[in-house]
Amino acid sequence: MSGQRKIMLLGASLVITLPKPWVSANKLEKGEIVSVKIQKDQTLLISPAPGFDEGKRELHLLVEPDESKSSIERDIIAGFLDGYTTIRLTSKSFFSIDHQNAIREIASKLYMMIVESEAGHVVLETLLDESKMSVSTSIERMHVITYSMCRDVLSSLKEPNIELIKTVLSLENDVDRLMFLTLRLIRLAVIRPALAGQMGLDIIDCLDIQTLVHRIERIADHVAIIAKSLIELKETGTEIPEEVLETLVEVAGVAFSSYDRSVMSFILRDVSDTNKIINNEREIEDLYMKITPLQHSGDLSDFSSISNIVLIRESIRKISHYAADIAELTINRTYNT
Repeated sequence: MSGQRKIMLLGASLVITLPKPWVSANKLEKGEIVSVKIQKDQTLLISPAPGFDEGKRELHLLVEPDESKSSIERDIIAGFLDGYTTIRLTSKSFFSIDHQNAIREIASKLYMMIVESEAGHVVLETLLDESKMSVSTSIERMHVITYSMCRDVLSSLKEPNIELIKTVLSLENDVDRLMFLTLRLIRLAVIRPALAGQMGLDIIDCLDIQTLVHRIERIADHVAIIAKSLIELKETGTEIPEEVLETLVEVAGVAFSSYDRSVMSFILRDVSDTNKIINNEREIEDLYMKITPLQHSGDLSDFSSISNIVLIRESIRKISHYAADIAELTINRTYNT
């Protein structure tokens, strides 16, 4: 739906008419208010005014009897991210125990609740009011949780604490939940500009925010990998050789600090620390040369022990890499104003 409009003079004002198909599609009538926003490229964005009722969207999913849990989860996640308020799942026969568990688990991660449940029919519904939600608040919560995971893992590297490490694993689900929520919000903001205005979100930032959210989630994943490896080492009674442990603690401290500073730089649009964060990745590479290859250590004869220490080492390296990515993203975002 595009075309040119002639500017007309009405009293002392210049006016244009709105396309009739657009007016009809949005169910607008004479006297109603629309939102007009000047974009950075000086174009005008016209949308229904804040408070306009978009209506509930409903998605119907047909589940095959032999469909995998991961396939069902992917379909539900896709529906949630695309802004559906209701998701109806129907089985050609009945939902197996595995199917029911998969639906419950993914619903708990998506701020959705089961409002109907039968042998072959389940209805999920979200009660979110996106207009009252904040993308920046969701990002800050994601970061606070992920950074607390980093600090607890670092503490457990220095002094093993199984109970503390287990809490790190439980927090990973909270990060995933906030990631899905944030992605839903920014996707809705792109297709509903009026909602973006209500959330104080600039549409041009959405791509950068999506990348940031994915990076934070991946960092949380790698912190969880470190936690699982520490648990396995503790359960097998394996101690990390002192020289290796000292290096791991040092590089983890640098990587985790880089991550924290990179996210804060993004939030504040502050590039003063970004080059230091990017350079820290090279510093970590130099430190790793001290403990590579690990198999040369005489204290590590068990293959699974070596594997877990390698996982810890590589996860710390990945976290440093993602922190550098966020720093570069901050530079690009800051100058794109």
